Amino acid sequence: MAEHATTSHVGAPEHAEPTAFGLAAPQWIALAMVVVFAILLWKRVPALIGSALDKKIAGIRAQLDEAAQLRSEAEALKAEYEAKAAQADAEAATMLERARTEADGIVKQAEADAAALVERRARMAEDKIAAAERAALEEVRAKAAAAATAAAESLIRSKVDAGADRKMVDAAIAGLARR
Repeated sequence: MAEHATTSHVGAPEHAEPTAFGLAAPQWIALAMVVVFAILLWKRVPALIGSALDKKIAGIRAQLDEAAQLRSEAEALKAEYEAKAAQADAEAATMLERARTEADGIVKQAEADAAALVERRARMAEDKIAAAERAALEEVRAKAAAAATAAAESLIRSKVDAGADRKMVDAAIAGLARR
């Protein structure tokens, strides 16, 4: 049946396309487009679009300039902080060196003080030993003198009697008279 339907139209006359004022549909569409573009040009739509794009470009340029300025400020801050960090490192190194120098000075002073203290205590000990030696020597001398005196007294008592005593006294008096 489908064949029958198509075959029956094959013999029919062709229809004419609808036209208005002698223009077909595609020509009307082209004419409408030309009219629309003409209106757009007459209303300066491209200039409006251009000015809008120019504003957008100016905004983007301003943002780029601001970004460049911010970047340069950030780089300046970075350089400043790097300089401050380097200065802080140098100050820390100086402080560390000064602390080491002071510590070395304190250690040397402590060593000198300790040596002086040891020397002073050694001198004091030597002085005490010398004083003890002198005291012992004087004590020995005193004991020796006491022992010698006791021995002489005992010898004199045993060997000297009253007559010898008188002779010594007379000799001593005679020696005094000669002087």
